[in-house]
Amino acid sequence: MPSRAAKAPKAALSRERIVAAALALVEREGLDGLTMRKLGAALRVEAMSLYHFFPSKRHLVDALVDHAIASVEFPHGRLTPVERMRRLMRAYRAMAHRYGKLYPVIAVHRLNTPTGVRFIERVLGIARDITGDDESAARSFRALGYYLMGAALDETMGYAKGPSAAEPVDGAFIARECPLLARSARYFQRDQWDKTFEQGMEEMLAGLTRAKRKR
Repeated sequence: MPSRAAKAPKAALSRERIVAAALALVEREGLDGLTMRKLGAALRVEAMSLYHFFPSKRHLVDALVDHAIASVEFPHGRLTPVERMRRLMRAYRAMAHRYGKLYPVIAVHRLNTPTGVRFIERVLGIARDITGDDESAARSFRALGYYLMGAALDETMGYAKGPSAAEPVDGAFIARECPLLARSARYFQRDQWDKTFEQGMEEMLAGLTRAKRKR
């Protein structure tokens, strides 16, 4: 009888396995921590074998962005255009939180891969269904993007995680000098983010429908 059990066969290397391992590595260590050497170690392969699937780290990052963007679920076409945009914005925000460490790259990526441009095309289609013409749809797409990406960046990598003053003021100073800020501070907390996001989104969507009625 053999002295020990045979080892289980190693799973075959694939683009899907590499992307999944890379996403996990980014979420643990941030994008700066993603190297082919570390990724190879996580997959128990030589780093050079990864280049058979991705010619460069840049190609790999494109694949990570594509994976995240493709995970955004588009709402059913039978819903009204405004409701489809509402649900899509929520789904995009949820994606940003799923891939929080990767999101700063997603936010500024030009999305000029086949997956990216098809995503933009579908979002523009919903915007056009709301506004009724190409120019208004394009401007609405940009305006909603400003709000949505700003909110997602703030929530995943933003204000509370940013650099602080060398000698920050204390609570007593704020209470004395900035009473409105002191009273408002609780509404800036994480447990308030959903309500704040929904309020801003509804104001944006209401603005689009008002603008359409005026034309």
